[in-house]
Amino acid sequence: MVARPPAPSPHPVPSFRPLTPSLPLRLPGRAGAGWRRVGTGAARRGTPGEIASPAGTGAVSVRAMVNPESPAPATTTIGDDDFAELLPETRRALAHRLAVAQRDGRLPGLVAAVLRDGRRRWWGSRSMVDGHAPDPDTQFRIGSITKAFVAVLVLRLRDEGQLNLSDRIGQHLPAVGPAAGEVTVRQLLSHTSGLTNEPPGPWWERTDGALRPELADLLQHPPLRHEPGRLFHYSNVGFALLGALVEQLRGDDWYTVLHREVLRPLGMRRTTALPDAPHAGGWAVHPWADVILAEPLQQTGRMAPAGQLWSTIDDLTRFAAFLADGDERVLSAASVAEMRECQADGEERYGLGLMLRQADGLAVCGHGGSMPGFLAWLLIAPEQRLGAVVLTNATSSPGPAFGELATDLIRIVAEREPLIPEPWRPLTACDPEVLALTGPWYWGPTGFGLRLVAEDVLELTPLGGNGSREARLRRAADGQTWTAEGGYWHGEPMRVVRADDGRVTHLDLGTFVLTREPYPADGPVPGGVDPAGWRAEKW
Repeated sequence: MVARPPAPSPHPVPSFRPLTPSLPLRLPGRAGAGWRRVGTGAARRGTPGEIASPAGTGAVSVRAMVNPESPAPATTTIGDDDFAELLPETRRALAHRLAVAQRDGRLPGLVAAVLRDGRRRWWGSRSMVDGHAPDPDTQFRIGSITKAFVAVLVLRLRDEGQLNLSDRIGQHLPAVGPAAGEVTVRQLLSHTSGLTNEPPGPWWERTDGALRPELADLLQHPPLRHEPGRLFHYSNVGFALLGALVEQLRGDDWYTVLHREVLRPLGMRRTTALPDAPHAGGWAVHPWADVILAEPLQQTGRMAPAGQLWSTIDDLTRFAAFLADGDERVLSAASVAEMRECQADGEERYGLGLMLRQADGLAVCGHGGSMPGFLAWLLIAPEQRLGAVVLTNATSSPGPAFGELATDLIRIVAEREPLIPEPWRPLTACDPEVLALTGPWYWGPTGFGLRLVAEDVLELTPLGGNGSREARLRRAADGQTWTAEGGYWHGEPMRVVRADDGRVTHLDLGTFVLTREPYPADGPVPGGVDPAGWRAEKW
């Protein structure tokens, strides 16, 4: 199916497949300078390592010498127009954590934002490069956060009926060959396809995408490192194939489709495939000396869907809000929630285009990104209605894990300003037959409690620490069928079994027989019950 031509874009759509070899695309003004100390010269927007001044944003700049050995002043920028709903001590804690991350991580520039209830509530930045700090409109490269955008495009196609997640990729892209063609769309989205991490040839993030003009050029031989579906194995190649899938079914370049179907509806005007000033330049920080080196910028060609995009904290907070609640113009709340469901559970947990993590009881999801000269994280904590975005222009962070910063910003707000729970209210409707099902039930000697938590919704929880199996049971519109949601019994049916006189004898949950008493003598327990029944015994 070929989509209608897109409306004119406010940003030019780049070509990712030059017909003739192109020179490496480098940001102007710094090529060939090698390792060097940070200077104090005037900044030029778009020059490597020199980041946009926050002039005109209503922000407050505070200058302080962080390193007396360096002549460059540090600039901390805090946007005071976003803080009406955060306490002063919370804002200070966020600013302190940001400053520590920049100092300990030796990051040329750093900008971060926190959102709550779908809106940005705080942002701050810190820089030691030429004394200029980035602002919410400064672009950074976001690397693999691009994958979450590609996943949204694929799920849109699924929701339209143009594909199934169980489809073999070879059904749509025969050029990938028989081996790679056997993996499914779901396996590609969840990094369980078994495909190689990277394409063949030199480091793809630092070389011209024209080196790999065809899909077959992305696949190593053999293309699979593991049996499809067996385990989590992160694959940049897999998301390059998903981008090609979008192009095949939409009849247009993946970024054009992204701009038309996702970026424009969400108001993300500053998310582009190539940098659009003001943008940060990318740096490498020497691991054993406080000197920096400009990184090149390449068009990554067919690998672009794995990590090409540039964006801002302003745009990414919009995207984070979308990942929490969905937007019917782009993807329903149910489909976005499906992205957050675990598909690969091991040392790494992954959904459909989203990383899933547990950090000291805080459940977060989102994605990280890295490209030469840049690191990025976007995380949301749906239960706390919080999220955070952090962007920096460094290839790596020699200090504490950069990925911890986004989680820490969420935790600071969650602990200092916890979400106020909704007040308890009685149910507005209650079916007496459903109410009669509540109370204790037993699977053999193991006790469970069944509680009515909403109209036509029961919650089954273990009693007294007996195991961890629990589920929500939802009654269908027919009034008879119940289905378990979550946990061991997810998707299994539950039947309310009655005697001829209408009395409930037991519940059958996916063949598990639950009775009102533990092993009742006359109950329908599979295998029967000892006729002697329960008894005391002298040992």
